[in-house]
Amino acid sequence: MAAVGLGKETASKLLGSTPHDQLLIKTSEALVGVCYVFIGILLFMVAFVKDKDFQNFFAKGCVLMHVLMAAWRVFFERKIEDFARDWPRQIVGDCALAMSWVFFLVRNWREKYD
Repeated sequence: MAAVGLGKETASKLLGSTPHDQLLIKTSEALVGVCYVFIGILLFMVAFVKDKDFQNFFAKGCVLMHVLMAAWRVFFERKIEDFARDWPRQIVGDCALAMSWVFFLVRNWREKYD
């Protein structure tokens, strides 16, 4: 059963049980945080760009980023026992976000060639 709340048990689970787990958890949190901030800023900037080619280039980069995040979860986060139950759900989320960008690319491609 997953621990919910802000108790000592939850805090100890988020720290990791070994130094290797602690390093992977901190690296993963930093990577995800930087990616979210970076994508948020870029989305705001791209929203004002009218160039379809640039928007397609940006969407391809977002697909790549989500695929890389899913790969990170498969190769590193699944090895951490505290995250063992969460990583499959997060991979599904990463794949869903990547597919939303793929649908955007397909829609733009159809508009271009229809």
